[in-house]
Order: sequence, then C-alpha cells, then structure tokens
Amino acid sequence: MDSTFIAQRRLISQHIGGIGLNTPAALVSHMGAMQGQDFNMVKWAIGARLRGVLEEQVEKSFNAGEIVRTHLMRPTWHIIVPEDISWLLELTAPRIRSAARSRHKQLEIDDKLVARSNALIEKALQGNKHMTRDELMDVLEEAGIKARNQRASHLMICAELDGIVCSGEIRNREQTYALLHERIPAIKRIDREEALYRLASKYFTSHGPASVADFSWWSGLSLGVSRHAVELIKSGFISDRYGDITYWFRDSAEPVTRYPDTVYLLPAFDEFIIAYRDRSASLVIEHHNKAVSDNGVFRPIIVINGRVKGIWKRTIQKDTAVIELTLFHPVNKKEMKQIEMAGQRYGHFLGKKIAFL
Repeated sequence: MDSTFIAQRRLISQHIGGIGLNTPAALVSHMGAMQGQDFNMVKWAIGARLRGVLEEQVEKSFNAGEIVRTHLMRPTWHIIVPEDISWLLELTAPRIRSAARSRHKQLEIDDKLVARSNALIEKALQGNKHMTRDELMDVLEEAGIKARNQRASHLMICAELDGIVCSGEIRNREQTYALLHERIPAIKRIDREEALYRLASKYFTSHGPASVADFSWWSGLSLGVSRHAVELIKSGFISDRYGDITYWFRDSAEPVTRYPDTVYLLPAFDEFIIAYRDRSASLVIEHHNKAVSDNGVFRPIIVINGRVKGIWKRTIQKDTAVIELTLFHPVNKKEMKQIEMAGQRYGHFLGKKIAFL
C-alpha cells in the first residue's frame, strides 16, 4: 500500500463521484456524520457523492427530517440521519461538555442557566414550531437571560447536546431549530460498546483507509477509546501498513485503477480531507496552508486523481455561478477539460449556468 492507493481508495469509500447510493439519507447514513457548519457547502458535499441529485432534493431531505444537522463529536455542526443522533450524542456529548467548561465559566454559563434556557426553548418550540436562533434568543432575552453575542451559540449547543433541539425546516434560506423528540421518533437506546462498534464501523467503511489517530480526530474520542473501538471491529476489516502506520478499511469490489483520470470540485470542509488527522496522502505538506487556513478554514478543493491540486470559490450571479480557480501547478488540456466538466456537474446541482474566471 502507498499514498496513491490510500488517496484513491478513499474516493471509493466516500462514494465521491456518485457510486452506488441514491438518496441523501442513504449517503449520510453511510458516511456516519458529515461536517456541516457551511450549510451551502455541505449540501454540495452530499450532492457530489450522489449521481444527478439536485440541491433542492437535498433541501427536501432536510425539511422532511430524513437528515438532520446538530452539534456533536469534535464538536461542530454535523449532518447525520435521525436513527444515529441519540446514541451519537450519548457517546460524544460528555467529552464536549467537559471541553467547554472553562469557556462557559468565562461566559457565566452554569448548569442552572442551561436548565432554564433549555426549558424556555422547549416551551417556545412545542407543537412542532420551527424557529431561528435569533427568534429563540429573543425568547431568552425577554425572560431576562442575556443571550446575545457568543452566549447564543453556546446556549444552543447545550440544548443540542442535551437532546432538546436539532435542525428544523429551512425557512427563506435560513436554518431553524425544532424539538428533537417531535422531529425524530423515539430510538431504542444502545449500550456504549455497541455505540463504539457502530461509529468505528461507519467511519472505517466510509473513510478508510484510515488510522486509529484519524478516527480519534474525526470522532472526538480519546486515542485510548478509539483503539478499543478498532479492537471491536477489526475482524470485519482489512489492515495494511504504510510507513509505520496501520490503516484499516473495508474490502471493495470497486477497483482503485478506476480512479486515475478523475477530477472533482469538492466543497469547503469536505470529508475527503477534514476527516483525517494526517491528510498527506491527498494534500502534500507544501500546499496544506493553501487549502487549509491558519485559523482552520478548509477551502473548496480541486481533486485530480485523488490529490488536491488547487482550490476554487464561487460567486452566485442570478442564474449563473462564477467559479474562480487557483491551481497549485499548471494542468494539461485534458485535466482542464475535466475541471470544466466537474464545474458543469456543480452547475447542474445548483440549477445554474457555470462560468469560469
């Protein structure tokens, strides 16, 4: 196994290019969780992995509650399927709460305040109401809770981690919150060992080849817990070494040789690079700071034959999306044609014409 195998096998594992799955819910379930703080970009992260799906179809899946958006794992926004939310929160929320204690102390957020905030939010959303964060913060402010500035996001994250709220319907292109128990049917609880088994199985199936350190980074679990999770699943996976690191992955009937001569425009914060602690198989060190900023912004990437070869950005102008490319090195005519074709696929997803700068 070498870095080329790792990069191209990850394209297969992540279904990049639209291999085999037909719906947003099926794709998100396969991926386990998809980082989603940039909502417009994560819609394309889903679209890039499904053949022919449109942006409006992904939004319909959100509105129907077939996929939901909430905080868990590292923590940040993630997209997951309803049947995974309860056990994932139970597994990852305690570590998130522990990490947030010092910041909550600075913001004067304690357990009593969180309980009061949760109760007010729950009351406001009862009856399948869907409200924006600003609307919910108005509710808290009217009740005498200072809820603006940085407090707002922390109070809403607490409500998510406590299983009070998750994402609601999209209203006028704006995200809303809804009550979790009204949005999602009750799910049978599973024990911690089963939760670890499920999460590790999903990760190494959808993201492999990957290491224990990669899984620990992605899940937010400690290295010790991550090693234990791999012990639980390893009989069903293949392992191989590259350098001094052991990588785990599922076998696949899809040949890696299919993935030379492939080009993709992947979105900001895409799982193809953000899901690994060591990204060097796809993103070489000398280009890392071009694709990932010093403050942790993962830019939209141009992937050629499994390697990040540039970045891109879009500007929406009425019925056209203008794409500006920044390539890390010159490309040949064939690769440029493939980049343009990848852009047209993105345009089809948006329902817009594509123009390149």
